[in-house]
Amino acid sequence: MATLYTQQSKNVTKTWLLMGAFLALIVAVGYFASYYYANPFILYIAIVFSVLTNITGYWFSDTIALKMSGAVEVDTTKSTNPERDRELIRIVENLSITAGLPMPKVCIINDPAPNAFATGRNKEHSAVAVTTGLLDRLDRNELEGVIAHELAHIGNRDTLIATVAVILVGLVSIMSDILLRSHMHGGNNNNNRGGGILMIAGIILLVLSPIFATMLQMAISRKREFVADATGALLTRYSEGLASALEKITSYSTQGGTPLKKASDATAHMYIANPFGAKALGGLHKLFSTHPPAEQRIKALRSLDISANS
Repeated sequence: MATLYTQQSKNVTKTWLLMGAFLALIVAVGYFASYYYANPFILYIAIVFSVLTNITGYWFSDTIALKMSGAVEVDTTKSTNPERDRELIRIVENLSITAGLPMPKVCIINDPAPNAFATGRNKEHSAVAVTTGLLDRLDRNELEGVIAHELAHIGNRDTLIATVAVILVGLVSIMSDILLRSHMHGGNNNNNRGGGILMIAGIILLVLSPIFATMLQMAISRKREFVADATGALLTRYSEGLASALEKITSYSTQGGTPLKKASDATAHMYIANPFGAKALGGLHKLFSTHPPAEQRIKALRSLDISANS
C-alpha cells in the first residue's frame, strides 16, 4: 500500500525530471538560435542571462511575490481584527514548531476570494500569505490544513522551485519573441551553412517554446501540489481538514465567486487553488491550469494512509 512517503518520493522525482527538461529547452532554444544566426555568442548570452535572472529571482522572490499579490505582514497593533490575526499567528507558529521550521512571516491579503500561498528562497527567508476570504470561511481544522500545506511548500523548497519556473517561463518567452521578431525583420539567413532541416526545426522550436515552457511550469506545479497536500496531512495528522478546506475553496469558485483582484499568470501557480475563479473551470483555462483538479486532490487526501507513518 502506498504511504505518504512513497507518494512524496514519486512526485519529487518526477518534478526534478521536469526541471531538467525545462533547462534543456532553454539550451535548445539558444543552440538553434546561435546556429541559425551563425553566432555562438547567442547561446552564451542566453545561458549567462538565465543565470543572472535566476540569481535575482532567488534573492528577491519573496518580496516580489508579496508585493504583486498585495500581501501585508500582520501587525496586531494596527489590525482591524486583532483576535483573528493573533489566532492566525498562533496556528502558523504551532505548525512551524511541529514541522521543525523557523517562523515565517505571516501576511494577509485583503480579498474576499479564499486562497493562500507561500513564498521565499528558503525556510529562513519565507512567508505565508492568506486572504481575508479564507479566514472568514474556514474553521480552525481547515485553516490548519491550509497552513500545513503552505509550510510543506517551504519545507520542501517548492517556493524556490516555483520561482525558478516563473523566471524560466518568462525568459524562454522573451528569447523566442526577440528571435522571431529579428527573423521577420530580415535576420541573418546564412544559407551556406546547410542544415535547412535544422533551421526549420529551430524556428518551430522558437515558435512553440513559450507553450512548452508554460506546460512544463504547469506540470511542475501540479506535481508539487500533491506532494504538499500529502506532507501537510502528515504534519497535522488530519487529512480531512485540508480536504474540507479545498471543498470550500472550490465551492466558492463554482458558485460564481470573484477571482483574486491581483491574480496574474505569473503568480497563479503559487496559490493553493487557482486564483482566477469560475473562468478557470472551463475551456483553455482548464486545459492550461497550473493546478490539478480539486476533486483529484481531495480524493487523494481521503485515501492517504496516515496511520502507517505514526
